[in-house]
Amino acid sequence: MSRVYNFSAGPSMLPLEVLEKAAAEMTEYGSSGQSVMEMSHRSKEYQAIIDNAEALVREIMHVPDNYTVMFLQGGASSQFAAIPMNLGIKNKKADYIITGQWAKKAADEAERYITVNRVASSADKTFSYIPQTDSSMFDSEADYCYICYNNTIYGTHYTENKIPDTKATLVADISSCVMAEEIDVTKFGILYAGAQKNLGPAGVTLVIVRNDLITEETLDGTPTMFKYSIHQKNGSMYNTPPTYGIYVLGLVLQWIKDKGGVKELQKINEKKAKILYDFLDSSEMFKGTVVPEDRSLMNVPFVTGNDELDAKFVAEAKANGFINIKGHRSVGGMRASIYNAMPIEGVEKLVEFMKKFEAENK
Repeated sequence: MSRVYNFSAGPSMLPLEVLEKAAAEMTEYGSSGQSVMEMSHRSKEYQAIIDNAEALVREIMHVPDNYTVMFLQGGASSQFAAIPMNLGIKNKKADYIITGQWAKKAADEAERYITVNRVASSADKTFSYIPQTDSSMFDSEADYCYICYNNTIYGTHYTENKIPDTKATLVADISSCVMAEEIDVTKFGILYAGAQKNLGPAGVTLVIVRNDLITEETLDGTPTMFKYSIHQKNGSMYNTPPTYGIYVLGLVLQWIKDKGGVKELQKINEKKAKILYDFLDSSEMFKGTVVPEDRSLMNVPFVTGNDELDAKFVAEAKANGFINIKGHRSVGGMRASIYNAMPIEGVEKLVEFMKKFEAENK
């Protein structure tokens, strides 16, 4: 078997142990005589699977009892509408900090339902930094404040000193950094993440909501499937959930636990990122595009400054087993996404290849 190093931003590589476990159980889960793909979501066997996944989320992320953990559908983008529909009910206002394409899309979607105050933006420098904010910039009547914690496309990331100083409920999209680093859940009203980067296959969205924010009251016209109270009451099974995706997510969570949890994975992720950033900072050809203090541990964009050379690097990288390293179409260049499942060896070998490419293309 030959496996490439997959630097895709998502769907991304999964731990080999997880894939092998899923393969071994593909035709029969336990002694059930059936695949999880064939299993009724109302069965005792499946209830045990989803309960285990929730328990692992709570354990690994230290989720308090006053938060609800849900496994929803529609991708993380569905939360762009669900959040204002569920939270924007008092004053119908919210603060948004625009640090990339996904935060912009979230704000644009929310503006269909409530008034959006765009507190700050880093669009002036192609989203290459996280803007500093202070309490005077926020709307005192905002029902919530929204951030994208880690920006997949642009490779920026919130540090502790840039978390908004706001009295409003804080909401964060953590799709590309979930369980890659420790996050204090209690600082947020809602945390959510698409699974396809660090948690499992595409099709599942993890949503963690503080219970006091879940009420029967939502904006007029809110679809039933977008009401948090419905999913809370039904244990994420108001309708048929993405059963197999949740099963694989549970395998990934067990893998994270077996690795020592988020604390230990964060140490590995910091080491991987340092290897790549140290090379970029010393290279004469390749340059990182993000200001050093706001660099992501998970998504590392870089360029040569020459579009033809970028294209040549992407092609040769693929030929040498480093795939999906082309940058997002909106920014070009290259991007290495080094999620939890990417081993240190993969980053080391990528840097070796980059050094070789640089030497051969001076």
